[in-house]
Amino acid sequence: MMQSTATHIPFHKPFCAPQAERTIQSALRSGKWAGNGPFAQKCRQRLAELFQGASVFLTPSCTAALEMAACILGIQPGDEVIVPAFTFVSSASGFALFGARPVFVDVDPRTLNLDPDLLEAAITPRTRAIVPVHYAGVACDMEKIMQIAARHGVEVVEDNAHGLFGSLSGRFLGTFGSLSTLSFHETKNVSCGEGGALILNRPDWVEKAEIAQEKGTNRSRFLMGLIDKYTWVSPGSSYLLSDLNAALLWANLEEMEPVQRHRLELWERYQTGLRDWCRQHGVEQPHVPGTARHPAHLYYLLLPDLEKRQQLMMFLRSQNIQAAYHYQPLHTSPMGLAYGGGEADCPVAVAAANRLIRLPLYAGLKFEEQDRILELIRDWSWR
Repeated sequence: MMQSTATHIPFHKPFCAPQAERTIQSALRSGKWAGNGPFAQKCRQRLAELFQGASVFLTPSCTAALEMAACILGIQPGDEVIVPAFTFVSSASGFALFGARPVFVDVDPRTLNLDPDLLEAAITPRTRAIVPVHYAGVACDMEKIMQIAARHGVEVVEDNAHGLFGSLSGRFLGTFGSLSTLSFHETKNVSCGEGGALILNRPDWVEKAEIAQEKGTNRSRFLMGLIDKYTWVSPGSSYLLSDLNAALLWANLEEMEPVQRHRLELWERYQTGLRDWCRQHGVEQPHVPGTARHPAHLYYLLLPDLEKRQQLMMFLRSQNIQAAYHYQPLHTSPMGLAYGGGEADCPVAVAAANRLIRLPLYAGLKFEEQDRILELIRDWSWR
């Protein structure tokens, strides 16, 4: 297959707001570089407004936010946490680090989200939490999940790494469970390189969260003048985001409206531009339930099988276009098998891992570049 000389289109480019250098220089000059500095407070306030007044804790990553959630819940050896088989490793490892056993459940073939019809059968007396993941920022069936969780007295931690600005029935993703997490990794719609957040929807757990974030100490109470010294009182770690990262995050948060508009336009152009080709070739497009609104985090196609997925990926690569597959099923990974994942029956997750291809979608992608991708795919057919 001959390599094209056309301009390279990468899978992703991180967005950087025009004022980012200015805000980072401001943070440098302030001399306040550690966690919970001035820019962190600005970001926390903005996010709290988005999440209906929830308490927001900025963290070094979404992984750290999930670990912090496990710490707040008091996860310990012998506990079980239910996670989808098709997700990033952090959805499981954040709880396994504290001794919990991940229990893997298959995903809905339409949305690739945790299948609520399989959820109840996975719950045991040892289940402490359910971790629904809003894949591609498309909402899980939170009504069913929350009903099942309430019936069994189990907490819900939303892994909302993909879903900032996504909603369900007019309600932001991340406001359903007691806890939710965000990612500000460079691949996300809003980024600061590495970063995350824990969204706390339980006001009575704020002190627990402050202690967990401050290495297990009651330092936050000391800084508020409530005690005259602080000490180690509980399990915890250093779950704080540097204010230098927060300065970049703040700059990018301020530019999110035009960025989101462009991403949504790109997503819709893929969906409409490939609809006929997909029907003709038995390719599945993303499904968005009627009351859900997604943030255009990523755009994917489900090819009929692994061979055809690989052929399309190689063809695009030959045309200087970088596409990507996504997660490998966690229950079949070496660590997943060590936790008993071999007992899980998750055929949809396995099929998704083999069939899924993600197309370039980022704030800097131009319509004319996307038109080239669309034209190449529509003119291509597998051997």
